[in-house]
Amino acid sequence: MKNKLASLVLALGWAALLSAQAASAPNLPAVKTLPPHPRLLLDQKDLKDLRLRIAQPAWADRWAQYKAGVDKALARSLELPPRGGNWSHNYVCPEHGARLKQGKQLGPWQWEHSCPIGKHILRGDPAQAHLDFDGNGISAAHGRLARLLIDAGVVYQVTGDRRYADKVREILLAYTANYLTYPRHDNKGRAKGGGRIASQSLTEASWLIDMAQGADLIWDVLTEEQRRAAQDKMFLPALEQIIIPSKLGIHNIQCRLNAAIGLVGFLYGDDRLIRLAIDDPQRGFRQQLLQGVRDDGMWCEGASGYHFFTIEGLWPLAEAARHAGLNLYDARFKSMFDGPLALATPSLTLPNFNDSGTVSLVGNADLYELAYARWQDPRYLPLMNSGSRKGDLALWYGVAQRPAGAAAAGLGSRNSPASGYAILERGAGSAATWLCVKYGPHGGGHGHLDKNHFILQARGLTLLPDGGTHAYGSPLHGSWDKTSLAHNTLVVDEKSQAQAAGRSLAFGASPAADFSMTEAGAIYPGVRFVRTVALLKENLIVVVDQVRAEQEHVFDIACHLKGTWKTLPAGAPWTPPAVAGYRHIAGATLRAGPATQLFSTVPDQGAETALTVAGGEPTQFITGTGIGASTEDHVPVLLLRRKAQATAFVWALALDGQPVTLETLAVRTADGKPVSAALATAIRVRAGDKQWQLLVNPDKLAAQVALPAGAWRSSEMFSVETR
Repeated sequence: MKNKLASLVLALGWAALLSAQAASAPNLPAVKTLPPHPRLLLDQKDLKDLRLRIAQPAWADRWAQYKAGVDKALARSLELPPRGGNWSHNYVCPEHGARLKQGKQLGPWQWEHSCPIGKHILRGDPAQAHLDFDGNGISAAHGRLARLLIDAGVVYQVTGDRRYADKVREILLAYTANYLTYPRHDNKGRAKGGGRIASQSLTEASWLIDMAQGADLIWDVLTEEQRRAAQDKMFLPALEQIIIPSKLGIHNIQCRLNAAIGLVGFLYGDDRLIRLAIDDPQRGFRQQLLQGVRDDGMWCEGASGYHFFTIEGLWPLAEAARHAGLNLYDARFKSMFDGPLALATPSLTLPNFNDSGTVSLVGNADLYELAYARWQDPRYLPLMNSGSRKGDLALWYGVAQRPAGAAAAGLGSRNSPASGYAILERGAGSAATWLCVKYGPHGGGHGHLDKNHFILQARGLTLLPDGGTHAYGSPLHGSWDKTSLAHNTLVVDEKSQAQAAGRSLAFGASPAADFSMTEAGAIYPGVRFVRTVALLKENLIVVVDQVRAEQEHVFDIACHLKGTWKTLPAGAPWTPPAVAGYRHIAGATLRAGPATQLFSTVPDQGAETALTVAGGEPTQFITGTGIGASTEDHVPVLLLRRKAQATAFVWALALDGQPVTLETLAVRTADGKPVSAALATAIRVRAGDKQWQLLVNPDKLAAQVALPAGAWRSSEMFSVETR
């Protein structure tokens, strides 16, 4: 009687929730009659193509490896974890902020955990979420079991061997019986919110996606009673209690939630769930693409890792819909595969802007296997051909024989106002020089306070890196990663920038120089920051940072360099202030002077990098090290500090380590009045036997510069002359 009453309450709550959702959705037609199972991950045509593919010698070994992995798991007895798992971002060393590594097992669901920095061994404490390290292993176990449903289900569909279906059914029914016994818990260990299998709705949804796809693959061996029990005791409670109430709007997590909702809808033929997942006007699949994908194809959160993470949340629903005759593979979705190709470095990586690590496009080649299968765009072939075809998407959906495809050509300098990336690129192949200025929208909760920050790559090395991103459970994430100081940009009065959106003022490419001029936006009250970067040749970059304010401030231009300091002028010890960002600078020294300064670093590989600063204004030069992958990874940092109301920092990077001479020139108006360098800056640059004159003039003043050959006049934002 108690179970029947609980089921009735669940059903009534479910009906009310879906009725409220449906009331806000447009009046859409119902999905047409669904095809027979399986229809989520693979349908009958996909399975036919898969059988033909693995019959070919080129695919036989891949299938044998896939099946062998399932056979190995099949031999193990089933043991469900006793509780839900912990948040992966809590799996960090409390002392060093580094990701832990799981060691030997000490007992049932207990392990040693080692810090790769301090070389010490830690034990988990389930009473405290930030120390519940065993919860990470438990979370991984839940994930492996859900994934086994898919893999064993695929092998069953291909071979017809009931042993595989029986294993899937065993796991499915075990979770059906136990799901509601797992306590709710969130990322902080509180007994509310979060999930049951996991500590957040995101991971719960990812697990449920696999469970739905696995159940679909063995639907024919389940009794009606077993199907209904899985629906009432697992699938619907997970949706009703955890996933549907987590309304995140336009967000990468919402894409996973939508997939979980939609796949359960397609699994049970529930049109209300399908409509909610795809056509909800605030957060459905279509709105994620319409509002979340920028016009250059990049995901709105501005983090490369989350771009592909979002795609991984979108495609399972798109595939299930395709099998049902609904095409979600539209041009907007396709642009998500095109956008990274334009942003990529010459070494085919995406920069680690915002909450992301550096992302390898080759590492995501398996997603392009699916993209090529759906759109046959030859631009994907060079990337696909650069990697192996060992991914699951290649096995499930890849074309049997793909064309060779031409090698990817260099794209040259390009600018994308949609996401706010200005890329300057010169050179050939993976060793080309690539510099990207980040000036666009903030990026929401995953954004960093870093307008006009840039990353520089050359010779296949990142020479001016981003400060990086540590696990969200690490204290370094707030006190270092997100701060302005951790980036190559402006800091005012030792406080981080406000959230802002900058804009591109000018961009161009010519034989004399490729250049970008960007304005940071409202990063500080009453402060305007314009950064101009000129790529004069493959090994020479000039940066002009013009700053003006309504009152006097302390301006710091932060510059992080790969390698170690080689030559530094003599300086005195400097104690950083105990504020976010600055308190992590180690070994700091200070020197002052108006004259040109030269600082050198030597990368781990390759040539020396020399940084030259133009003289003319009193400047303090603060050097030390910041934080890289951990507190023990010391990255050289230089602060150019001035106390002023208006100023212009002029500096150059010689990537071959050769001397560069920077000379600032006086700028006057058309009637001869002097112009502040913060408004218009002229520079003479000498490197070897080459000379350039640059005029940086963001307000388009009628400016003139006295040169030996006569007055140089221009009202353009950026002008260059060479000799």
